[in-house]
Amino acid sequence: MHNIVVLSGAGISADSGLKTFRDSDGLWEGHRVEEVATPEAFARNPQLVLDFYNQRRRQLTQAAPNAAHYALARLAEHHRVRIVTQNVDNLHERAGSREVLHLHGELTKLRSTVYDDYVVEWTGDQTLADTDPKGHPLRPHIVWFGEAVPLIETAIDWVSEADIVLVVGTSLKVYPAAGLLQYAPPHAERHLIDPNPPAGLYDVSVTAQRASEGVPAWVDALLGTV
Repeated sequence: MHNIVVLSGAGISADSGLKTFRDSDGLWEGHRVEEVATPEAFARNPQLVLDFYNQRRRQLTQAAPNAAHYALARLAEHHRVRIVTQNVDNLHERAGSREVLHLHGELTKLRSTVYDDYVVEWTGDQTLADTDPKGHPLRPHIVWFGEAVPLIETAIDWVSEADIVLVVGTSLKVYPAAGLLQYAPPHAERHLIDPNPPAGLYDVSVTAQRASEGVPAWVDALLGTV
């Protein structure tokens, strides 16, 4: 049995129709990141930020996991598969994956603006009137630009224990997530599946395909060795 860690990014969700802020126009659904994904934006115009994430949440209910998500869940039936994702959607879980670490937070959760450990599941729209039990406003459970990434140490631990690391749908440009691959043990296999792989990757097997095509094929090939 292999110990596999998957580092997934926006490309795997793009195949389910979810756009990201790294689309060609540099905007996230028509907004600059500074308008909707920073603590300053929330302080300046909380209603705009809530409207933005309410729309993302509605879009998520219309999206479905794709072949890449299902392939990774199938892989976990034969090997230990832990997924470190930069995505805030729940498509990995909806496809059946169980060990999923969301580095940048989760769209289907809110948390207190005062007590970070008060986190609640949330599937509908959020309003400015929604509060924690002590009356403090709630905010999207998202790691915004300029904020610390609290789960990065756990992600490092997972990668450091892997004997196979699969990177799928990420540009490897957004830190700290982009630095995770360097924590893989020397003996670990490193694979990248992305239609536009970055140049200059050392000791990484590259498959230049979309996630929904490349991941199922990669999983099939690996399971052929079970």
